[in-house]
Amino acid sequence: MPSSKERSAEHPALPRSGWQLYLSLPVLVWALYDFANTIFTSNIITIFFPFYLKETLGGSETMNQIASTFITYTNALASFFLVLFTPLYGVLIDRTGRKKPFLVPLTILCIASTLLMGAASFWQTGLTVGGIPLSLAIVLVLFMFAKFFYNSSLVFYDAMISDLGNESELPLISGYGVAIGYFGTLVGLAVYPFIGNNGSHHSFIPSALLFLIFSLPLFFWYKEGAGLKTAAADRPKSSFFSGYREVWQTFKEARAYRAVFLFMIAYFFFNDAVATAIAVMGVYATTVIGFSTGQFIILYLVSTVSSIIGSFMFGYVNRRIGSKRAVGAVAVIMMVSIALASLTANQGLFWAAGSLYGVSMGAMWVTSRTMIVELTPEEKRGQFFGLFAFSGKVSSIVGPFLYGTITLTLAEYGNLASRLALGSLILLLLIGLAVHVRVPYAAKR
Repeated sequence: MPSSKERSAEHPALPRSGWQLYLSLPVLVWALYDFANTIFTSNIITIFFPFYLKETLGGSETMNQIASTFITYTNALASFFLVLFTPLYGVLIDRTGRKKPFLVPLTILCIASTLLMGAASFWQTGLTVGGIPLSLAIVLVLFMFAKFFYNSSLVFYDAMISDLGNESELPLISGYGVAIGYFGTLVGLAVYPFIGNNGSHHSFIPSALLFLIFSLPLFFWYKEGAGLKTAAADRPKSSFFSGYREVWQTFKEARAYRAVFLFMIAYFFFNDAVATAIAVMGVYATTVIGFSTGQFIILYLVSTVSSIIGSFMFGYVNRRIGSKRAVGAVAVIMMVSIALASLTANQGLFWAAGSLYGVSMGAMWVTSRTMIVELTPEEKRGQFFGLFAFSGKVSSIVGPFLYGTITLTLAEYGNLASRLALGSLILLLLIGLAVHVRVPYAAKR
């Protein structure tokens, strides 16, 4: 076991000053991974994969709704497979005390799938599958693999935060990581000028390479604490698939961990809105509001800057008012932004909605991640992070599936279908808030 001096160095009793905290090697390379993976989620999930589907399938208001359905259904299917595996990831963390040995291969698999997406998108063939071009079908499958591996890696990445500082530092570290991540969005969009009129699929390969380059600092320089490994070595070994039994047992212990379980239910509905809006915002802005691709890129940049501001700001807000109030405030901001986006036909108001959504998206990850740490016992934190991811991934099925079903069912009504689908997310946020106010919580100072 590490000495008291070593433990003190790993988790100092007093909070470190801003730059001393942010520039420490473990925190810096951890945040740079957020920078790297945000390139994937912004370039592939949010912008260029949806635009690729619109370019390939769209052409009319009705077909634009069908493209939206493809976007949301592929996201939902990827999340379905995540639901099957994420409970096991948390058990792996608790049993081994390790995160990096699992995060690295999952990241490499995500990058490889994205590279193959790029290769498949260039393949010209007359073959079809189910009425769609074979190359498009392969891209759809590879996208689901890439998103599955990406989100799997996040379980291990999020769990790393509890090793980086003490309780008073965690909100700042969480906000720092998310804010640095959004700077990754700015770098990722540097691929846009090279796409020109060639098609959005030209972004897939350079985006994958950027993800790889900025992941390398964590791959090579992040060192996990010896204390975690020693503690894990003392635990009894059991079957990997016994993890499902352990997760089920944790669910049965809901009364003992009532606060965190209620929060996970609330987060389920909050993440419905987050996951769905991320997947559809590009196509919604261009087809419903009338933005050009270039205008949307600028809007996305503005939203990204708003996310950076929101991430830093809510790190301090979280520390001052507590995670529960901070999460509630973020949900209200998100609700206002979605209501505005679903009702307005004015591009100026949509800019305001995009900025508000940017603030709320960055802040939601900062505050929710910190709240999980505060609500969970240390010895079960990895398992609860697995359940936290489980809740998020189940909601990532429901929200996109709901949106896609509305656009498919009402496709003949054109853009009204997308407005109703986006507006349906407000109801999910209201349900989440109703559950969240019931979470027992004592703010930590």
